[in-house]
Amino acid sequence: MQRTNSLGNVRNVFAIAAEWLEQNRPFALGTLVALRDAATAPIGTTVAVDAQGCVFGNIGAGCYEAEIVEACVKTAHDGQMRRVDIDLTSNDELSGTTGCGATMGVLVWRPQAAFRSVARAIATGERDVRLIVEGNEERDGSHVAFEHVFAQKERLILVGATALAGELAALARRLDFHVVVVDPRPAFATTLRVPDACEIVRAWPDEYLPGVLSEHTPIVMLSHDPKFDLAGLHCALESNAPYIGLLGSRRSQAARRASLRAAGVEERALARIHGPVGLELGGTSLPETALSILAEVVAVRHGAGGRPLRSGRGAIHRQLEGLPAGS
Repeated sequence: MQRTNSLGNVRNVFAIAAEWLEQNRPFALGTLVALRDAATAPIGTTVAVDAQGCVFGNIGAGCYEAEIVEACVKTAHDGQMRRVDIDLTSNDELSGTTGCGATMGVLVWRPQAAFRSVARAIATGERDVRLIVEGNEERDGSHVAFEHVFAQKERLILVGATALAGELAALARRLDFHVVVVDPRPAFATTLRVPDACEIVRAWPDEYLPGVLSEHTPIVMLSHDPKFDLAGLHCALESNAPYIGLLGSRRSQAARRASLRAAGVEERALARIHGPVGLELGGTSLPETALSILAEVVAVRHGAGGRPLRSGRGAIHRQLEGLPAGS
């Protein structure tokens, strides 16, 4: 059984599924249950198709997506579970195949009314949700079982309700983060200033952070104010936070590190700070800066170096293998 993190738009598919169940609308779901040799999409990626062929979502099967849609329409009508196996190893410009080298297994199934609560839980991402699908496959009657955990959203904590925090929150929500902005100043910590934040906490960093930081909680200091930066950095360095970002020039970075050293913080701990924060993309606007920061957060999350893909060798995506359903 695998676990999917960073679901992004997959959650929207399950939100649609809950809505269609509420409407008693006939539909089926096609779920990626097996994958070999290339990471076209994470295991658990799902597409929703109603009985009229209305499609929501994408599995990444290229021209074979139509085959999945066709199977979903049939299942929406007759309720039979189907398995669609796809081979993307060929490279044919005429047929439109991608030649990415992947083989995929997609389980097509029709959810029942009781699935509505599960779909909503996956969509909100407030907790881990276990998906269990089983039944008899239409082709040969064999029993098929698939079990998968959709992980809850990871928190991204931004210290300082700045204009950049607003840009980061908007983009980070697209990346499936639960964005929390921490700032004690009532005039700054508002939904008007950071409309895309999932939470706005009006508190000093050292009041709020100790209870929420974990190995799954990246944090970025954005305030440019040493009162906030240093309080946040002390808390972050005492935690297992996977990413600690600090906005500011090289001069301000040196000043923050000097203050931390004077407070007894060791060099090994200081090396955990990503500052100046972000990857060098060359942009200077707020949206470009937000992209730079989140690009580094994502690279650290996946243990990647953030180098250009063209400078590497082999598959452009890391392998993400899954066992065939029923195995």
